Amino acid sequence: MSRDLFLEHMTASGVGASDPKFAHVQRLFAGLRAGETRALARAVSLVEDDAAEAVTLLDACRESLAGAERVLRIGITGPPGAGKSTLVDALARELRAQGRRVGIVAVDPSSPFTGGAILGDRIRLGEFAADAGVYMRSMATRGHLGGLAKATDDVLTVIEASGKDVLLIETTGVGQGEIEVVGLADVVAVVLVPGMGDSIQSLKAGVLEIASVYVLNKADREGIERLEQEIQGLLVLSAVVAPAGVKADAPPILRTVATTGAGVADLLAAMDAAPRNSARKSAVRLGAGAVPDARVVLDARPVMDASPVLDHLGIAVRSLDASQRLYAALGMAVSGVEEIASERVRVAMLSAGESRIELLEPTESDSAVGRFLAKRGEGLHHIALRVPDLAATVAKLKLQGVRLVSETIQIGAGGHRYVFVHPTSANGVLLELVESAYEGERS
Repeated sequence: MSRDLFLEHMTASGVGASDPKFAHVQRLFAGLRAGETRALARAVSLVEDDAAEAVTLLDACRESLAGAERVLRIGITGPPGAGKSTLVDALARELRAQGRRVGIVAVDPSSPFTGGAILGDRIRLGEFAADAGVYMRSMATRGHLGGLAKATDDVLTVIEASGKDVLLIETTGVGQGEIEVVGLADVVAVVLVPGMGDSIQSLKAGVLEIASVYVLNKADREGIERLEQEIQGLLVLSAVVAPAGVKADAPPILRTVATTGAGVADLLAAMDAAPRNSARKSAVRLGAGAVPDARVVLDARPVMDASPVLDHLGIAVRSLDASQRLYAALGMAVSGVEEIASERVRVAMLSAGESRIELLEPTESDSAVGRFLAKRGEGLHHIALRVPDLAATVAKLKLQGVRLVSETIQIGAGGHRYVFVHPTSANGVLLELVESAYEGERS
């Protein structure tokens, strides 16, 4: 930015060329562009504190970025305790090993006493203090909702103008509604850990939908297989059947152990390769305050065909009698028990509103369900979607190259017709497509 243009902006802000603030801002901008960490830190403080001269500084940063190649912004989000800070540390190490300059903005809850960040991520990432290739800023939410601080995007703009190659944005521990990061990041990693239980269900309507990649952190812990199954199941329910001619690629699911660095290189490679969020329009491009609502970004994504509905969840159990006690306590009555000789399994159906739960007890240990129990234990065996015309759906999937366990339509419990989609075509989950014998009674 020229001195004349600087003067014009400062005058508009009520600051003349003779005012010491003019020279101060000009020095800060020149310093941060030259890669001086101290100048960058002071510039970020001006912006975060919403100082009068911050407007001019931001304008200078935006002008310097106009026409430049877009810097990769990576959002790291997820519930509390998922290990986001440790993962950010591991990603920064990997980026530095590749010779890439890194900017980190870590958002923490505000202290009720000081208004500052409670956790202080800069302490956890303190070993980078002597590395000029890494700049880290810990920000307090200051009451702002959405998982970020109000000034996050402006701070990112200043850091980007300093010449960093990659920006990492770590949100505070988020719940279902904290999805604001999708409006600022090119790719979003949703970090999850084993043992979350029902938290997966509560998150799925919000934060799970914004993922460019799912990161299953602390993958050395017990329960990682079940967590991966749950995520794969959610992906199948939301995206396995797309409108004709539309292909929707599911986000990859990767495992990491951030404390050791295991899987981090693969994660970074996946995020580098992931399609960038074209709906992300930062204030760098549009001007101050122009960050889009996250809902607009989500609405810009491909809409999947909503015609299939959840018919039932198949759960493998060792004993139908023992497993029914829980459901009986919940007031869920068994609508019938039936043995399917072709599958070597006994089936109990329980009504669950518009859907059902199907309990599967193997009659022989070498049956499909018996082998499942031996390998993985009791748990979700398959997900069944109800379609209005099974034959037409099978024909459509075959044309699209979807692999089926068998192309012959089978007859199952209650007389419904079904086929299974092979897990290799259904994100690792066994997917059943059914056409109910009593479809007319349900509609």
